[in-house]
Amino acid sequence: MTRSALDDLLGAYDKLIMDPVHGGIRLHRHEVDVIDHRLFQRLRNICQNDILSLVFPGATHSRFLHSIGVMHVGDRMFRAMMDAYLRERQLSRHPELTFEQLDAIDYMAKVIRLACLLHDSGHSSFSHQFNQADRIQQLMQAPGRFDQLWAGIDASTFYPELPDVLEHEHYSVRIAWEVLSDMDLPGRSGIEIQDVLGVMETTEPAPSERFQQHAHTFWAFIAGPDAHAGALETSAVPRLVMDLLSSVVSGEIDADRADYMLRDGFHSSVTIGGFNLDHLLNNLRFGWSLDSPWLGLAVTQKGLGALEDFVYSRYQMYRKVYAHKTALGFDWLLREAINEVLEDRDVLDWVDDCLGDIRNFADITDTFFWEAFRRKARANPASCSRCVVDRVRLKHVDTREGLDPEAIEAHRHYLSRALEAPVQEIVTCTMHARFSHIRDHFDGIQVLARDAVTGKRHLERITDMSTFFQKFADSTIVHFYRLPEPLRA
Repeated sequence: MTRSALDDLLGAYDKLIMDPVHGGIRLHRHEVDVIDHRLFQRLRNICQNDILSLVFPGATHSRFLHSIGVMHVGDRMFRAMMDAYLRERQLSRHPELTFEQLDAIDYMAKVIRLACLLHDSGHSSFSHQFNQADRIQQLMQAPGRFDQLWAGIDASTFYPELPDVLEHEHYSVRIAWEVLSDMDLPGRSGIEIQDVLGVMETTEPAPSERFQQHAHTFWAFIAGPDAHAGALETSAVPRLVMDLLSSVVSGEIDADRADYMLRDGFHSSVTIGGFNLDHLLNNLRFGWSLDSPWLGLAVTQKGLGALEDFVYSRYQMYRKVYAHKTALGFDWLLREAINEVLEDRDVLDWVDDCLGDIRNFADITDTFFWEAFRRKARANPASCSRCVVDRVRLKHVDTREGLDPEAIEAHRHYLSRALEAPVQEIVTCTMHARFSHIRDHFDGIQVLARDAVTGKRHLERITDMSTFFQKFADSTIVHFYRLPEPLRA
């Protein structure tokens, strides 16, 4: 079955968006309605990489197009695995799929697409740097914030245990609920909201009855004669399938990482490492084991090179772009500038209200803070806000790796003496690069290997098939700076 034939079986699309990274991206009508919602439209005014454009001028791309790109990649991942499965079962020319099987496949694909589309909808101004500002953390961790955000809605369906600290993922779930409820998703498209939220991060809802029926159909189709073998309980199947879909949205080989690495590299005009998405997708497969039981992503043995390129590109992007000395310096200034403008009680109350009332959350954008920075810069030229607005950099003086907090402080004092500068003028920016996270979590991804004698395929742990993933270790990258003239005492 060709890709176009599979597309025909799974339904037509209603609109085409042109994307500079992926080309044409097709949309269903209900997806157009999601994108047109004001809580999603706000992502147009939130930069994907905070103020990275002050270092890489082309990096002005938004969370809006990234979210649509993740939906596109997630859909391609699922369809690539379906195409490969149909080819290998020799169903490509003469499909023998029942209506129930087609309906189940279509449902899974649409759930993945919506979860990918909404996965970053909870990001606030300047993406990750917003949450790291001290005053913003205080607001987001205020007692009762979660209950305030979900006022009038029984959130226990999605959160059996209420979170102690809110992150942007929690806001993404809340926005997804709001957007999909406003458009009456179940009534218009037959997709249950709890299923979309169920494959997003931080949630643990029970799958809907509709999902459970489709999950059993899907599992029986994928696993074939093995579907009901072994000790796998029938009641465990929906959770198994939901975990598979979740791994496409947020896993080690996920649509989010694939899109942001391609998109950030493209807009930054940085080609470090590089990976071929088409090659990687062509070698993705459904993998399952009844021993665990486990259902997830597998990669063919010949596709290991593409996966290694994917991981190495991510490693290099973190070291050379996201941890760039000038970029991290501006991140420090940005966080301090956010803290500065929140000293204004009116601004603080406004942001507090937006963080507690989802109807007003759309008002928190980069534009709001840029205007606040300009007002602060005019009132106080010796401010971090002025440095951000006028692109006044921290002066980089040194970079070290692997220092613990005590060693960092000792080096600050050493640089203070060497530069004959007050120690308070020496500031640091630290990025904890969790590269072992890459290594450890790839233990859960399987390689579909072929026996040299029998020709039969079997699953192997990826770390047993490739030594490449053992090369990564955690690293702490610390940049040391001296404050620029406007900020010196």
